[in-house]
Amino acid sequence: MNTVQRPWYRTPYVWLLIGIPSSAVIMGGFLLYFAITTYDGLVKDDYYKQGKEINLVIERDRAATELGLYGELQLEQTEGTVHLTLKSRKQVSLPNRLELTMLHATRAGFDREIILQRTARGDYFAILPILKPGRWHAQISTPEWRLTGSLMLPGDSSVQFG
Repeated sequence: MNTVQRPWYRTPYVWLLIGIPSSAVIMGGFLLYFAITTYDGLVKDDYYKQGKEINLVIERDRAATELGLYGELQLEQTEGTVHLTLKSRKQVSLPNRLELTMLHATRAGFDREIILQRTARGDYFAILPILKPGRWHAQISTPEWRLTGSLMLPGDSSVQFG
């Protein structure tokens, strides 16, 4: 019997035994890199306090309904502006400033807070920061009331409230 001894590096099983652990180490390195460099929006430490504040949020939503507030928010991303038309079914004086909070549905790091200023025509205006694609929840609020809506970017350019 004449068998030819091949060197170890020409044996496929050796490379299989080396390749599986090596690929696990390389993939572990990639996962470690992504874990360190990205923010995943961790759970807050004061979750109990936030849970108790839900009642305040519900009261603000009810207050907006009782005031008969309704309106439309227009996002013009090409121009980088936000226009809000806000009205009330009752005789309510509207504030000169409103807070618009744009909440990304999955990434808290993308959330944006925008102050809307009242114009001479009675509507509201602000400069729009760049928003990432995805589902967004829009909240227009004061300390007394809050209106909410949602939209998908790119695609939707307006949100109806009320």
